Order: sequence, then C-alpha cells, then structure tokens
Amino acid sequence: MRQRFLLLSASMGAGHDAVAGELAERLRARGHEARVEDVLTLLPSGVGLGLRAGYRAAVRHVPRLYAWIYAAFLAPGPGAPGGPPAPPDGVAVPRPGSAPLAALAERPLMRVVDGWRPDAVISTFHLSAQVTGRLRERGVLRVPSVVTVVDFAVHRGWLHPGNDVYLCVTEAAARAAGAATGAVAEASGPVVPERFARGSAAAAGAAAAGRWRAGFERVAPGLPVVLLSAGAWGVGSQLRRTALQLAEREFCPVLLCGRDERLRRRAGRLPGTLALGWVQDMAGLMASADALVDNAAGQTAAQALAAGLPVIGYRPLPGHGAEGVRAMAEAGAAGLARDDGELTATLEEAVRHGPVREGYVEGGRALFHADAAQRIAELTLAGVRAS
Repeated sequence: MRQRFLLLSASMGAGHDAVAGELAERLRARGHEARVEDVLTLLPSGVGLGLRAGYRAAVRHVPRLYAWIYAAFLAPGPGAPGGPPAPPDGVAVPRPGSAPLAALAERPLMRVVDGWRPDAVISTFHLSAQVTGRLRERGVLRVPSVVTVVDFAVHRGWLHPGNDVYLCVTEAAARAAGAATGAVAEASGPVVPERFARGSAAAAGAAAAGRWRAGFERVAPGLPVVLLSAGAWGVGSQLRRTALQLAEREFCPVLLCGRDERLRRRAGRLPGTLALGWVQDMAGLMASADALVDNAAGQTAAQALAAGLPVIGYRPLPGHGAEGVRAMAEAGAAGLARDDGELTATLEEAVRHGPVREGYVEGGRALFHADAAQRIAELTLAGVRAS
C-alpha cells in the first residue's frame, strides 16, 4: 500500500539531515512518497538561523556554556531514566524545556501537513519530536508520529508522551524512551546507507584503495591509519594536538575537518598528518582505514560501526556528545579513552587483528537490528496510535 511520509530534520551539522535523507530514500525505494522538511525553517524568520548559529558558536568557542545549556534544558532530570537519583524528599525542582520554541513551529507544521496530507510524520531531530508530541497529545495532528532517535543517549528533548513510536539506536535507549513516555519504543539500530555495510564497504574500499592508500603512504608509509572525526563543522577539543600525538606514536592520523577549511589548512601543516575537507567517498575511506577516534557518537561513528571500523571515544563534545560516547561504549560497540596514554594503548589493540578488534567490530554490528524505514511503514500501515 503506497503511503506518504513527512520527515522532519534540522540542519544542525549534517547527521540529522543524513538520517532523514536515508530514510526518505529507503521509503521511496519501497514505492512510498517521502518529503523532508527542516524544522528550523518552520520557526519564525531568523529564529532557526539564530538557534543554529548559537549552538555552533557554543560548542566551538564556549563548550562550558553549552554543557550548562544541555544540563539545564536537555539532560534527564533526577529520577528519570538515564538521569541522576531522585532527591530524598521526592521534591523535583522544575526545569526549563523547549516547549516555547516548539510552540512556534506548530502552526507552520500543520500548514504543511494539511497541504500535503501525509500518512505519518517522522522526526529525526529532538525539537521536531516536541512539536509533533504536543500536536498529537492535543489531537491536532491526526496521523501517527514516529521519532527516530539518532543519538546513542536519549536526552529529554527527544521525549514527549504524545508521540506514538520511538525507534532508537540501542536497547538501552529504547528502554529509556519507553519508560519516560509510555510510547512504543524499539531498538532498530543506526540508520546508515547500505554502502557502509561491512561487505559493501569492503568492495568500495577495494575500488578506492589505490587512491586512499597512495595518500596515506605519502604521509606516513606503512603505519596504521586512524581517522579523527570532527563532524561537519570541524569541531573538537585539541584536534591538532591529538593528531600530532598519534603521529609521534607511529600512527597515520587522518583528520576529518568537515567544511572547516581553516582547520584543514592548519592541520595540513602538521608532520605525519593527512588533513581532509568534506569527504564524498566516506565509505571507501573507512574501508581503507584501521580505526576511528570519535568525539560525538554521531553519524560518522554510526557509519564506522556499519563498516566494521573500530571506534574509540576520546575528548567528547560537551553534553550530548559526552553522554553519547559513554552510551556507545556501554553498549559494547566502542572503546573509550580518558587520557593520552589510554588512547594510544587502546588504539594499539584496536588496529591489530585479534580479540579486542573483533570485539569492537562485533559489538558495532550487533546494533543493526532492523530496517527503520521498514518498521516505519509497517507501524503506520497498522495504524499505531499512542492512545
């Protein structure tokens, strides 16, 4: 049965858009219609741009400020799943949320819904999950709302009891979402294009091996290749220092600078380091590398897990980055290094074929339970409702 799906994303980096785009492609391949909207464009003029610019400036220049914002607005509260213990007296202090911001997008979203008439609305960003949850709770949105949580750690911005279904990356995340909302919650795993799957990535890597390996050999002949992830915006703590440290420990660090050309130019001057801008052939690059050092547990990490590339969390971004890296390690899908010495020791085991490397690879592979697009279509066809 042909269905229509409206997917709500947000241009905050590239991860949310990547997941929304992949879901849309999978749904279209199954004969459905899919439309992607950026929830930031549904906010009043200038608000979405300001929100994105403020977030980017905070994580890049004032990480402690973003850590405070995350703790105040997004982190699970005392007694909540994944949060700290409840206070002994049982009295919870009210905390601010994103309700006022979500309210601003309600009418614009309903204009899209009324005009396009989808069979379900799919959120891949936490603000849109708040918008759909509020509308569903009041009965204004009359079609199912499915939230595809892209984070390993589910913060409260994702959670609203009005939504019908939560599709999560891990079983732990699904349990937390279900407990907090009472909604149906499943672990479908990360949403990653098929070209990153281990077999497909190996084929892509074989085709691209000459090009990538030639670059590696020019920089650090014969050394294991370690990718350093900095996301689409090239954000991270002491990225160049980490690259230099790895080069000194006889690795070939490849710093993924995203769209930050200034970072790429500066890192390109480091000895023994390959600095790359925006990479189109990420599947081929990952198939040619030996490990990934990650600081956000975002889409780059998910792609590496699909490709069978060991992932080590190190110097995570504040807030959701730190929580996600820890949750990814607790799920058995990645390692976690707390200092320079631990990073070196962990990588030395991760790049060598053996039980440690295979443990990371198998732990990552085990996360991919189901096809999220297929589950969305099945649940919508069944007419799932929160009530």
